[in-house]
Amino acid sequence: MKSFKQIRNSALSLTVMAALGLGAASSPAVAQQAMSMSELLRKVEQGRVQDNKENREREQRFRAERGQQQTLLNNAVAEKRREEARSAQLEAQAATNKEDLKKLEAELNERLGSLKELFGVMQQVAGDARTRFETSVTNVENPDRVEFLENLAKKIGSSTQLPSLDEIDRLWYELQREMTESGRVVKFQTNVLLNDGTQEELDVVRVGVFNIVADGKYLKYEDGDLSELARQPSGGRFTGSTSDILEATDGMVRFGLDPTAGGVLSTYKSRPNLVERIQQGGIVGYLIIALGIIGLLISLERMVVLSVASRKVTAQLNSSTLSDDNALGRVLGTYAENQNADVETLELKMSEAIFKETPALNRALLFIKIISVVAPLMGLLGTVVGMINTFQAITLYGTGDPKLMAGGISQALMTTVLGLCVAIPTVLLHTIVSGRSKRILQILQEQSAGIVAEHAEKQGGRAA
Repeated sequence: MKSFKQIRNSALSLTVMAALGLGAASSPAVAQQAMSMSELLRKVEQGRVQDNKENREREQRFRAERGQQQTLLNNAVAEKRREEARSAQLEAQAATNKEDLKKLEAELNERLGSLKELFGVMQQVAGDARTRFETSVTNVENPDRVEFLENLAKKIGSSTQLPSLDEIDRLWYELQREMTESGRVVKFQTNVLLNDGTQEELDVVRVGVFNIVADGKYLKYEDGDLSELARQPSGGRFTGSTSDILEATDGMVRFGLDPTAGGVLSTYKSRPNLVERIQQGGIVGYLIIALGIIGLLISLERMVVLSVASRKVTAQLNSSTLSDDNALGRVLGTYAENQNADVETLELKMSEAIFKETPALNRALLFIKIISVVAPLMGLLGTVVGMINTFQAITLYGTGDPKLMAGGISQALMTTVLGLCVAIPTVLLHTIVSGRSKRILQILQEQSAGIVAEHAEKQGGRAA
């Protein structure tokens, strides 16, 4: 067990350590060294002496810097007064300059006189020319003039600078050059942006200020770039003329000119071609087209077969030799087999032979006629479907955007057109094919009636 003296020393040590801010965890070395009361008092005394020394040094430093701070404050106050005096001087100078500027502006306006109006007109002309040149195809060859006109308009509008004689001369020159280029056809090389995204240097021809073309294609100038039209004019009539004018060296060349400087050509972007128009008809349109193709094929087959049969029948009429490769030859063969029969029997035999030939001559004619009737009815069906789609769009989105209704209206109109386009030629083909069939049947009936009449005369003569 510890003695009372040891316990008292330990407690006193802990008290002093707590007063000094020391803990067993934060300063274990001190706790281990301060094992006696005298040793602890010595360490406390050393700490107090050190703290007093640091405090005296800090106080001396503060006193020394207090003089410097006063000097800095005095300097700042003096600088403030100088700046205030300078600010007042500058304000007075600004007021004086403002008055002088007004006098100079009045003097400038007085000296300019009518020139001020002239410069205003120049500014307007430069701005208008810049706007026009930005979209002109001649800008491909002269891209720097737009920047010049823009700077000239800003310079005149600033009211601080006047255009020089060289700038005035160039403005007149650019206007005159644009008028001159509007009547020229020029061939040169430049970079062209193609529809596949690639850029290629091509030979192009500029026709005045209206069109610029390459070999087989029209080009457009937009936002400083020369590019190929997304959709060229349909057919080779116009695109072929671009190749002609590109290869020509002199003389006259027929060329498809757009006098609106690209306005007409731009409409081809939104104008659907034949395939797109057919697609607007939807499933009903495809069915009408399929029906028309079937009717056309059947009509062509019937025309070929009946034409061959008609030639053979005509040849049989001019020949005395019977042939089994044609309808008339087979009907006449029936008479040859029944020459000794009476008139009634022969007439029945001949009628039977004609009836046998009739199905082959009239085959598929009824189907062609049905197609000519069904096609417009299917077109009417597509019209009704298209109008239903239109009313559904109106119900959902209202009538604010006509584009939402355009799909249904296009389907309604295209199916009607397709139905009529199939029905009209099918009716004509049916009439032609049916006429040829009736002609052959009429020849067979005439020849049969003649043979029966001749046979009746022969039998009547024998009876007499």
